[in-house]
Amino acid sequence: MPSLELYHKGLDYSYAPGLFPCMEAIKKRPDLVRRVLVSSKLQGTGAASELFALCEANHIRTEPADRMLARLSGKENVFAAAVFDKEEGKLSEGIMHLVLHHPSDKGNMGTILRTALGFGFIDIAIIRPAADHFDPHVIRASMGALFSLRVKYYEDFDSYRDEHPGRALFPFMLTGAVSPEDASLQVHGPYALIMGNEGSGLPENFASLGQAVRIPHSGSIDSLNLSIAAGIGMYVFARSTL
Repeated sequence: MPSLELYHKGLDYSYAPGLFPCMEAIKKRPDLVRRVLVSSKLQGTGAASELFALCEANHIRTEPADRMLARLSGKENVFAAAVFDKEEGKLSEGIMHLVLHHPSDKGNMGTILRTALGFGFIDIAIIRPAADHFDPHVIRASMGALFSLRVKYYEDFDSYRDEHPGRALFPFMLTGAVSPEDASLQVHGPYALIMGNEGSGLPENFASLGQAVRIPHSGSIDSLNLSIAAGIGMYVFARSTL
């Protein structure tokens, strides 16, 4: 087997670090998993037995890799990691899309992906420039949710809109005119919730693209964290189907 490199965007593979994300990769997308790296500290535990059985059932090779796992983990303990092929998703024409416009924080992105899966938003559009959802930090923060989602990057928002025309758009903005509850009552077909960058939010012109939405909050803060705002928006819009 070829030697492994620390992750960078130029690689055609990435890592799902952590026991749970690793097992999610094997359970949901075994066709993508090349091999599984295992720490000697995991040997003899019940978790190891479950992981090895899962790998055997899916004909996935395991190998001891304490040194590589230490390099991947940084300050955190990582006892297993799946090495998997990167694959761009293709969005469906299902009713709900989540659009992330220039998200830059890896932790936020991972949290949003996990929350999206919890609320049934399987199709995620990401507008560049943006954080890399294949980065191991994102995958670990998502707890492996990535392997149950369809994620596609677009060079700009117009490219997304051209590919998915006729969809009601709900940009979340501090200048939005209606609450998420009121906006959700306007849904009568396919729609997209649009969330902006952590620091700058969405450009003002997005207010004219659809029904701009504002999440009310106290005047003690300027705005909500992106992952919190996305979670609130997805919950309100999806609760009728949960």
